[in-house]
Amino acid sequence: MADTATTASAAAASAANTSTDAPPFQLGKPRFQQTSFYGRLRHFLDIIDPRTLFVTERRLREAVQLLEDYKHGTLHPGVTNEQLWSAQKIKQAILHPDTNEKIFMPFRMSGYIPFGTPIVVGLLLPNQTLASTVFWQWLNQSHNACVNYANRNATKPSPASKFIQGYLGAVISAVSIAVGLNVLVQKANKFTPATRLLVQRFVPFPAVASANICNVVLMRYGELEEGIDVLDGDGNLVGSSKIAARHALLETALTRVVLPMPILVLPPIVMSMLEKTALLQARPRLLLPVQSLVCLAAFGLALPLAISLFPQMSEIETSQLEPEIARATSSRTVVYNKGL
Repeated sequence: MADTATTASAAAASAANTSTDAPPFQLGKPRFQQTSFYGRLRHFLDIIDPRTLFVTERRLREAVQLLEDYKHGTLHPGVTNEQLWSAQKIKQAILHPDTNEKIFMPFRMSGYIPFGTPIVVGLLLPNQTLASTVFWQWLNQSHNACVNYANRNATKPSPASKFIQGYLGAVISAVSIAVGLNVLVQKANKFTPATRLLVQRFVPFPAVASANICNVVLMRYGELEEGIDVLDGDGNLVGSSKIAARHALLETALTRVVLPMPILVLPPIVMSMLEKTALLQARPRLLLPVQSLVCLAAFGLALPLAISLFPQMSEIETSQLEPEIARATSSRTVVYNKGL
């Protein structure tokens, strides 16, 4: 065992000496510091990098083998830190961390923007009928539910009923709010046809945002009753805190409200200006391709910014938690996993 650890250390040192640009490799750890917003942004830009969708089966096997060699201290001489970080990026993008099974491509985090953009375009189509409003809201929530399930924490098996409950709650809330707001806008006599069309374009945002909150509450309400684990600075379990659970759910809900804001608010504003240009008025067939590009740009900007708002492991002072938690540790602060 000691020989293996020594060999691993030597391999790591060799990799560090070979590559000076990349930070020293740490197996299972983020490449960038998670204490700053910029570090988290760079970390999540790696996670959602769509280029990993095109990694071949052979390249995936090579990446997994390289990490196994590092883990067992059998790295070949000349392997760089950059190669190790690249291998870890590929493995984390494709394989589930708990089951080591491949995640279906449309439900990977790296596929969220490419496969989600057509849905966003559909949500923002002008002159929506009742049927199209229901369809696009249902499709959006179905896609979100599949992404959440595919990237779930599989260390503690959850009953399928919990995911179904969250999914149905999100679909019902999204559809009812979208349909209700569209009906109200149609009945608003004070609006001109142009104003009514503009206002209708903003309807998807409150519908999606409220559905996201509903999904979080329904899927994770058990945490409010049972609490979540809090850890000290050395990673030791201190206890289970309901107050930390409330903070975790609030941070997750805020992230899911911020996420659709640029995606569903910016494109209608930009398109309302672009539609007045001579080019699009002379060529109305370009409206859909242009709107698709605008949505893709907004989606690509919003996703990494929103999920970088809070660190995955959030910190809280023990004085803000239950008295038994404060008494159980000498640390001034503890950390908890806020979840997806």
